[in-house]
Amino acid sequence: MTGCGRAELREVSEAVLAVTARLSVHDVLKTIVASARRLLGARYAALGLPGPDDTFGEFITDGISDERARAIGPMPRQHGLLAAMLRDRNPVRLADVRSHPSFGWWPAAHPELTDFIGVPILHGDEILGTLFLANRREAGGFSAADEELLRLLAAHAAIALVNARLYERSRELSIVAERNRIARELHDAVTQKLFSLRLTADAAAMLVSRDAARAAAELDTVRRLAAEATEELRAIVVGLRPVDLSGDGLDTALRKQTDLLDRVHRPAVRFAGAPVPRLPAVREEAAYRIAQEAMHNALRHAEPGRVTVAVRTDDGSVVLEVTDDGRGFDPLTPTRQFGLASMRERARAAGGRLEVLSRPGAGTTVRLVVPADG
Repeated sequence: MTGCGRAELREVSEAVLAVTARLSVHDVLKTIVASARRLLGARYAALGLPGPDDTFGEFITDGISDERARAIGPMPRQHGLLAAMLRDRNPVRLADVRSHPSFGWWPAAHPELTDFIGVPILHGDEILGTLFLANRREAGGFSAADEELLRLLAAHAAIALVNARLYERSRELSIVAERNRIARELHDAVTQKLFSLRLTADAAAMLVSRDAARAAAELDTVRRLAAEATEELRAIVVGLRPVDLSGDGLDTALRKQTDLLDRVHRPAVRFAGAPVPRLPAVREEAAYRIAQEAMHNALRHAEPGRVTVAVRTDDGSVVLEVTDDGRGFDPLTPTRQFGLASMRERARAAGGRLEVLSRPGAGTTVRLVVPADG
């Protein structure tokens, strides 16, 4: 990197670290675009991913307001210089983008572009995407050193993007494997038990008017089979308990749960906790399930922009807090009582105390306090 000074190297390092810290593909793409625009001092930046038939499968911008983006309209499809670069492994650097023979047009609400640089994001022979920057803030347009910097960032971005795709794929495979396991267990155990329960109930119904004693015996069998089916269902659900909870502990399990929810929900889901000591299994399980219930309630009902999970130690206790900035609710509202009652019962069974702080329009905090010792 002969064209880079110490300050530029630090900028590249910070940009690369920001990109590699993301595991969601969408987060990686957004971070790449923002880092590239900041690194080269451009007014506008975009990243296009190839889709079917030489179109853009995804197109992410930075430096354009949401209002202007809506006015511009749908992402570009198959025209002009940008689409051409999805098939070209060579960088393009221009003093005026309109001078390129492949330049076509831009919509009326589109900002006017002048100096331009585009660099492909390559993984072997595959073009994963292309970075576009325009309108450098400093006079003189983009330089060869700028191109060198952008190519370096694109190389690291390719690694981060591939890793993020592999990570998301592994999560998908894990979910499929878990669903298959549950299906097998339901078929092998619970389904057969419920079938026997149904036959026994039918027999009891036929006997009730002819032989009350035998009918009562059959009903005893129904109760026993129902209890066994309930226990087996509970065992399957407990089998969903993450390995991390028994292996790494509550804080790690919660961090991984928030990471997962953050990838599949639009609101930001963040873990802001600190390492906490290991708790007895019943307390760790209760804290984890309460956190799950509180997060899912927030995501389903509160319309939040952000959900935060925090866990810490405080004066011999472990404190768990799930906070959202959503629309809030009245904790006394009957429609919310079942979920709150379930969480409070878990807290009591674990020797803890649960508080729910909320009011309409002011978000919600669910706080659990459990003893840290046995």
